[in-house]
Amino acid sequence: MDFRSHLHLTGSALKHWLIAQLQDSIAVGLLWFVGLYFLKVPLAPLWALLAAILQMIPHFGPVLSVIGPGMAATIAWQGWERLLYVLILYAVIAMVDGFLLQPYLMRRTAKVPMWASILAPIALGFLIPFWGILLAPPLLAVIYAYKRRNEASGDRQSNPGIEVP
Repeated sequence: MDFRSHLHLTGSALKHWLIAQLQDSIAVGLLWFVGLYFLKVPLAPLWALLAAILQMIPHFGPVLSVIGPGMAATIAWQGWERLLYVLILYAVIAMVDGFLLQPYLMRRTAKVPMWASILAPIALGFLIPFWGILLAPPLLAVIYAYKRRNEASGDRQSNPGIEVP
């Protein structure tokens, strides 16, 4: 395999990972909108759009996305009870995103198994504390793209008459 083929395969895997990230951002933005709408937080569409954009920033983005709605809820109702509801909403969205949405989208778009997309950031987070969690999803997309290519070339060698997509 020449250098150009490696670049093409890696670029294709990273493109699929980016598509999964964009879909995840849109889904998180919709979850924020629905939750903030039901909580009657002022400017819910703005906070949801901001949350969708900030979702692209690993680890810091989701945390930053809770500041605006939390402050708006606290100011609008002048109490900490609505702030607590916004924080609970944030926790629910973070859990749904981390354990369901991201693994599902990585499996569907980048063909990464759900177990790998849950465990790899944890394992790499222990090995390389900040960068491991940051680099785990795109790294998994590339690793599984090479794995699929190797399996396909192995199938072609063992069965020369069968074409593998």
